[in-house]
Amino acid sequence: QVQLVESGGGLVQAGGSLRLSCDASGRTVTIYTMGWFRQAPGKEREFVATISASGSTTYYTDSVKGRFTISRDNAKNTVYLQMNSLKPEDTAVYYCALHRKPYMRVDVKGVADFGSWGQGTQVTVSS
Repeated sequence: QVQLVESGGGLVQAGGSLRLSCDASGRTVTIYTMGWFRQAPGKEREFVATISASGSTTYYTDSVKGRFTISRDNAKNTVYLQMNSLKPEDTAVYYCALHRKPYMRVDVKGVADFGSWGQGTQVTVSS
């Protein structure tokens, strides 16, 4: 059983930056696509970004393209989400997730496609 622990959230002004981290333990995640999702109050959990097992391929939702960057360090079993030019509408709880099957395509990005989740980290962007 894998455990995912997010960190790096906080309060930031619009235009600012944050870097989220997701540390995985319990088993190696180096053969799995991993992703970041977010959930704002009263809304459904939504896809943000995915990264392939090797880290060579990424996929983003349109609203974060050019502002967010997903990366991973397989030696550390860690995935990152660098968030720049933050906007108030980016305010949400951000979750790290592990795909259910190894080596899945990064565009297989539904919530149900991911089988392991972290507890989430709050990101609040003030205007």
